[in-house]
Amino acid sequence: MSKDYDAIIIGAGSVGVPTAYFLAKEGLKTLCLDNRSSSGQGENKAAIGGVRATHSDPAKITICRESLRIFSTWKDTIGTDIGWKEGGYCFPIYTESDENAMKSMLPIQKKFGLDIDWSSPEEIAKAVPGINPRNLRGGTLSPKDGQVSPLMAIESFTQEAKKLGAEFRFREEVKSFTMEGNMITSVQTQNGTYSADKFVNAAGANATAICEMAGFSIPVIPDSHEAGITSPVRQFLAPLVVDIREGPEGMTKNFYFGQVESGQIIFCYTPLKPIVGQDRRETSEFMPIIARRLVDLIPRLKGLTIRRLWRGLYPMTPDGVPVIGKAPGVENMYLGIGMCGQGFMMGPGVGYNLASHIVKGKPAMDRKIYELLSPSRNFGRGKAERLA
Repeated sequence: MSKDYDAIIIGAGSVGVPTAYFLAKEGLKTLCLDNRSSSGQGENKAAIGGVRATHSDPAKITICRESLRIFSTWKDTIGTDIGWKEGGYCFPIYTESDENAMKSMLPIQKKFGLDIDWSSPEEIAKAVPGINPRNLRGGTLSPKDGQVSPLMAIESFTQEAKKLGAEFRFREEVKSFTMEGNMITSVQTQNGTYSADKFVNAAGANATAICEMAGFSIPVIPDSHEAGITSPVRQFLAPLVVDIREGPEGMTKNFYFGQVESGQIIFCYTPLKPIVGQDRRETSEFMPIIARRLVDLIPRLKGLTIRRLWRGLYPMTPDGVPVIGKAPGVENMYLGIGMCGQGFMMGPGVGYNLASHIVKGKPAMDRKIYELLSPSRNFGRGKAERLA
């Protein structure tokens, strides 16, 4: 019996849409399903748009370097502006322990090709005008990292995928799979049944439910993070800045912010205690906390006007590492899930490698590094990467 499609992707978000694009580019007849009204209406639109390869995990470094290549050349190769801004990432450091931790990562970061080094307090102050100099010990700068508009990027990826023949069906919720042995033959939604040779789970916060429909379980538990954006001001801040200290109020870990191409300051923090679940309502404590942290780090920000606040979800795994590759026990399902809040920056790199894995039987990156993200690994609860 002929199949309706070569590949069906579940989830039209930061990972699913780039995967659809790269599969269609490889010539596969591709369908992307999503229960929302259009692409990127889940966590993609909640992302603040930072894209960095500045990680301590070799696989994440490699995948994000691929994402950076794709994002940074998109306008030149495709012709569409997605708001790319190559301003880098800056991690200013104020304590000896944080300095030691950041310096300990530099050898592996350089080994895997990152343009990064330790910078003096004077160099950090030049990169981040107006930064609080008190106890500033220096920091790291990675000039090739940058920022992209999540909304512009997801729309462009969707349109380019469609030009290559990919189909998108929205407002269709996956209800079940039909299985024959260890193979999926079709997927059912409220509107119909679709068959394919290959299936990709890129369902974000709902990834575990999709896995369980196929007879296995991968632990992906979402927690929520709040973010906001100001009115535009004149450009003064090139890098996206990450302060890895815990907040003095005892409620936050790191916080991070940057100035996007159009001039707004966009910002977010990591709660000290994860807010588990899918509640996306704004909170009363977010703005007072983030305002104090922003103004303490860069006093000149005190006059900014806040335009909008929102919350999005981080689909977390127990070890803080994404899950990418062939599903355990299901021969024709592939996973791009558990991105731990980095789905937007990893999305193009994940899609590129998943497409290669599906079409060519191997990822585009080194297989040994790719297997660090294997869905078949031991998910014993580990400590998530601090720079996550």
